[in-house]
Amino acid sequence: MKPTDIDNIMTVWLTANLEAHPFIDSKYWYQNVSAVRNAILQAEVYCFVDNLDQVNGFIGLQGSYIAGLFVTKHYRSQHIGTTLLNIAKEKHQVLTINVYMKNQAAINFYCHNGFNITKHSDIEAEMTWSKIK
Repeated sequence: MKPTDIDNIMTVWLTANLEAHPFIDSKYWYQNVSAVRNAILQAEVYCFVDNLDQVNGFIGLQGSYIAGLFVTKHYRSQHIGTTLLNIAKEKHQVLTINVYMKNQAAINFYCHNGFNITKHSDIEAEMTWSKIK
């Protein structure tokens, strides 16, 4: 991530969250923009940038925790999320993420990429991947 990418990253973050989580009041995402922006500036972030130098996907890590993985609608289903996830897998022995149980597409994506549900409630699932099997 370049410092100049933050505005594009925040647009991707907000748009993707609104699209993926219709079961959460949109006010929640708008209220958290500032906090997430600050967290992203402190995180380990890898971006997918198109040929116009626009960020269209990113993964943000806080240690081995995936704080977010988002790809714009236009670029979904083109293995960009998997590519970003593989970058994180190369750099970490273990990765975890929390996913909303109602976001079945995300659960399926992470299961397809070697993650297992390690804890869950009615609202959220913790999913873990480990290089060591």
